[in-house]
Amino acid sequence: MQRLTVSLRGGFERRQGCLVFSFTGQLDAYSEKQFLTFVSDVLSTNKSSLILDLSKVDFLDSSGLGALVQTAKQCNKEKRSFKVVGNARVVQTVKLVRLEEFLHLVPDLPSAFSQLAG
Repeated sequence: MQRLTVSLRGGFERRQGCLVFSFTGQLDAYSEKQFLTFVSDVLSTNKSSLILDLSKVDFLDSSGLGALVQTAKQCNKEKRSFKVVGNARVVQTVKLVRLEEFLHLVPDLPSAFSQLAG
C-alpha cells in the first residue's frame, strides 16, 4: 500500500487473472484526483478485469462517487469487466444515489471473483 494522500492509501495486485485495487481511508474531494491518476496509470498498462476493493474505505463523498463513476465509464469504454466491493458505509452511499448496478457493486471479494469468472 502506498500513500496517495494524507487520508487515502492504495495498492494493487494481480489475483486470479484480475487487477485487485485495495484502498484504505477516505475517498473524497481531497483524494479523488490521486485515486483517478493511480487507477488510470495501472489500467493503461494492463487489460485485465478490475476489482476495486473499498471494504476498508471509511468515508466516501460525492467527489469519491464521481471518481468511481469515471472509473466505471473508462472500464465500459474499454469493454473491461469490473466489480466494486464495498463495506456497509460505502454500500449505503452508493445505494443512496442508485449507482449500485452501474458500479457493479458486490458484497465481498469472493463474490467479485466468482462473478467475473462466470
